[in-house]
Amino acid sequence: MDVRVDIVREADPELVDAFGRLLPQLSSTAKPLDHQAVHRMVTCDANTVLVARTSEAIVGTLTLVLLPLPSGLRARVEDVVVDSAARGQGVAGRLTQEALRIAQEAGARTVDLTSRPDRVAANRLYERLGFRVRQSTVYRRPLDG
Repeated sequence: MDVRVDIVREADPELVDAFGRLLPQLSSTAKPLDHQAVHRMVTCDANTVLVARTSEAIVGTLTLVLLPLPSGLRARVEDVVVDSAARGQGVAGRLTQEALRIAQEAGARTVDLTSRPDRVAANRLYERLGFRVRQSTVYRRPLDG
């Protein structure tokens, strides 16, 4: 599969449509994104939104978040999703490798990500790319509304 990875900086109908197709494959509880939500995401200074595209369509996306904190520049990979029809063809690996390159170029020392244990193939990929399980406790507090 011939795939190109690009940084997107503006919300266009193709990107809004791609998130409409891809986001439900990542999360059954995520709310659909309209043009305004996609615009807010791609224009946020902390985000670098990557897409993997074939000649026909966007088949994957990844968001790299870079946060300057007192402890240094922190990088996180968020919301990696590849269309079910394109899985197993190296798309997630190409997206992740580009995110790692960008993070390193920006000066981040490490890149964090989370992945559910049941995502066996994704976890194998992350380990092949040099990610290691970190002993940490992740807390989440739902906010009303």
